[in-house]
Order: sequence, then structure tokens, then C-alpha cells
Amino acid sequence: MIFNKSNGLRSFPILFLLFTLAGSAAAQWTPSTVAARNNLYCAGFVQTAPINTDRRIIGAYNEQDGFIYAQSDVIYLNVGANRGVQVGDRMSVVRPRGKVNTRWTDKGSLGYYVQEVGAVEVIRVKGDHSIATIRTSCDNFLLGDLVMPYMERTSPAYVERPALDRYADRSGKAMGRIFMARDSQEMITRDQIVYVDLGAEDNVSVGDYLTIFRPLGDGNLLHGPPESVSARDYGYQSLIYRGDKFSNQAGRKSGSKAGGRVVTTPKAKDDRPDIRKVVGEAVVLNVKERTATVVVTRTAQEIHTGDWVEIQ
Repeated sequence: MIFNKSNGLRSFPILFLLFTLAGSAAAQWTPSTVAARNNLYCAGFVQTAPINTDRRIIGAYNEQDGFIYAQSDVIYLNVGANRGVQVGDRMSVVRPRGKVNTRWTDKGSLGYYVQEVGAVEVIRVKGDHSIATIRTSCDNFLLGDLVMPYMERTSPAYVERPALDRYADRSGKAMGRIFMARDSQEMITRDQIVYVDLGAEDNVSVGDYLTIFRPLGDGNLLHGPPESVSARDYGYQSLIYRGDKFSNQAGRKSGSKAGGRVVTTPKAKDDRPDIRKVVGEAVVLNVKERTATVVVTRTAQEIHTGDWVEIQ
């Protein structure tokens, strides 16, 4: 701060310049990758291949004080020098959660969901067990969680893209559905993880961009009360606050002389082409046999399980 004897506190030209430069830099900053940290190493996956259950967490240094563990806690693994473990080895910790059953696919069985819990580093090796410290934790660690070789991940690079085309035509490539979101979320937005029923068998690759869409008119989650005009799916008038036949809420009468029935909402949609509503975009982070883990990168509105995806 700069003071003047005659008028006390005066202006801060230097501070103002610093704040201006900082704000300008923040406005110009862009991420280098589409996913990092939690979204890259804690995203989880759905696979059909069996998982090795031989290696697991069997104890913790402070297990008498609690049954959940997190970053910096010391734990014990049931593998040691007898299994080739060495000091400095890093291992991923996972927790299979069960078979995926969903209405949002026609593929049949997609496999089972595996939660990624975090990573550990071995600090001491014994003959038949080893001691490790938790380096990163996506969730609480539990005794019995499985350990496996560390899974190094590389995120697709961030690239500037044209504005999201909400009226984009089909690409003609493989299509699938969002059948689940991480933590069982149903309303999904940007930077959140979802799982789609497109996998290696559909020639999906890490870095592929997916268009998220739904058929026009489908997917309305909020239905209003009976007196709401917007809630009606078979006419334009309110059931309770109904006007007469010339109300500005009344629908068109059918026939060239307007002598027929009111043209209802479903009737008005008859014979229209297959129009789709683009609601977002996502990028593939991890590919398994029949599924892929993706991160939502852009949204036009809320996304939810059951929405369709198509490879761009």
C-alpha cells in the first residue's frame, strides 16, 4: 500500500496492474489434457475378463483405531519377497463391486464394475508379506481390497474444437448408450465420468470423441402437475384452468375446415423424421472388451443415464 501524508491512502497502480495481468493470464489458461488426477486414475471400469484376487490388503498399522484408511496410512499386503515384491514397487488398489445389470443395453452381459480406490508404494518387504504406504486415495481403503500392478494412464491431449453442434447429423459410426455413471449419478454434467456400452469389439480407442444425444422429445425427467399446460402430452389445454374452444391454449382442429378433433401433441408428431437432440460431448479414457470409460467434456444441457452416444 502507498500512503501520502496529505491525503492518507492513495491509489494502487502497481497492485492494479498485477491483478489485471493475473486475471488476463487466468482467462487465457487452457488445460493440457482432457482428464487428470481423479478422473484419470479413479474413474473405474467395467470388464468381462476375470480379475486376479490373489493379492490383497490384509492389515493396517493402525487397524485397532479404525477400519478405513486413506492417504499416508501404512498397510500390509499378503505378498512379499516370495512373490518378487521389492521396495519402491507401486501398485494400484481396486475393489470389484459386482456384475452390471442395466436396461440401457442390448448387448447382454457387459461384465462387472471395478472401482479404482487408489495407489500404494511398498516401503518394506518381508518374506511372505510387505508393508506399503498409501500414496493416493480416491476413496477409503478397506481390508480385503485387491492390489495389482500399477496401471499407468495417459490422458488424451486437450485440443481446441469448434463450438458444440447441437444439430449435428449422424456420423454413421458405432452407437451405444450411457448405462451407468460413477457413484451411480443420474444427472450428469461436464468433467464427470460415465460408462458406455461401446468397447474394443466396437473398435473404440482412447481419445475418441463421442456425441451424446437423445431422440427429440424423449428424456423429460420433470413432469408438472395436471394443471400445467407443459405437462400435457396429449393436448394443449390445462385440465383444470381450461379456456373455451377459442382459448389461446387450445389446439388446432383437424380438417381443412377445422371441423374435426383437436390435433393432439402425439398426432402432431406423426410421420416426422428421426430427429435427434445433441446434449453433449465426451472423450474415451479407457477401453475394455465391451465397454469404455469416458469423461464428459461439453454439455448443452443435463445428461443422464440412458442417453445415446455415437463415435464422431
